[in-house]
Amino acid sequence: MNPALASLLTPALRLFDPETAHGLALRALKLGLAGSANGSDPRFEVQAMGLTFRNPLGLAAGFDKNAEALIPLGRIGFGFVEAGTVTPRPQVGNPKPRLFRLTEDSAVINRLGFNNGGIDTYLINIERRPRDIPVGGNIGINKDNAVPERDYPALVRALARKVDYITINVSSPNTPGLRDLQSEQKLRGILAAIADQVPEHPPLLVKIAPDLSPEGVASVVETCVAGGAAGMIVSNTTLARPKLRSPQATQAGGLSGVPLMGPSTAMLKIAARQAAGRLVLIGVGGISSGADILTKLRAGASLVQLYSALAFEGPALIPRLLDELRAALDAQGFPTVEAAIGADL
Repeated sequence: MNPALASLLTPALRLFDPETAHGLALRALKLGLAGSANGSDPRFEVQAMGLTFRNPLGLAAGFDKNAEALIPLGRIGFGFVEAGTVTPRPQVGNPKPRLFRLTEDSAVINRLGFNNGGIDTYLINIERRPRDIPVGGNIGINKDNAVPERDYPALVRALARKVDYITINVSSPNTPGLRDLQSEQKLRGILAAIADQVPEHPPLLVKIAPDLSPEGVASVVETCVAGGAAGMIVSNTTLARPKLRSPQATQAGGLSGVPLMGPSTAMLKIAARQAAGRLVLIGVGGISSGADILTKLRAGASLVQLYSALAFEGPALIPRLLDELRAALDAQGFPTVEAAIGADL
């Protein structure tokens, strides 16, 4: 089966509530029903963080929280995949319902709350990972009895030899107090604790919220540079509510999807200007076309990620976006992806 054929099944998943549909999609992936696509093209290759990416398009954390389906996800054309968020102990997350489709807005609201099987389950699953593309691990803290300066280093130590990079999630809106860890003092403490307790580790990235002020973004950038982080992911879901049409728009939680494209890209430019080449940036939020990918690259991202669009369109999305990216590079006169990075700065 190829991704286009597999995507014909995607509308049937909308007959189920979003969380059930997500579980069925993961099961279909593990059964090999998503097919395969070639994501390689010499024009797409990106060198970043000492790693080689066959293309700049990655899967954001949240889709495969327990690292269950990394090999089939790698086969549908992604340049890299990120699994998690994983916490030290298993966590059921927030009460259901907690995931909502905003079909009219091509958006999603979630208040899942880091539901996952914990690091022990994750470590078993991560052994079954693709070896031909980079794999990232996204780490967070439990809702209860968490000590960030203890828990983040412990997770980094556990994953240090299992993944190619590690993302420190301090920006989910669905764990009380988590976003407070983006403050200069607390983030500096986390990065210092990792450096002290786990001196040998893969590149570290910090994932930030799109609701930070420009001054807040600048502070995080400088804290990341000083703390030895390799980069930042810009950005997580938003608590803001732009004008939306869906009746689900009033649900609490983090908004992702098309409405986030503008705000997250504006924040990406702020981070890129402040970082001035000192950090690798991954642009996330609202990508639904190849032109969107190129917009993020031009704004300073070396790599991009998506999630919501995959939930709406299925695996055929990935080859479509890569075809559109190729056309967008031609139309805007860029010979390669790397030539486009930061062009608007």
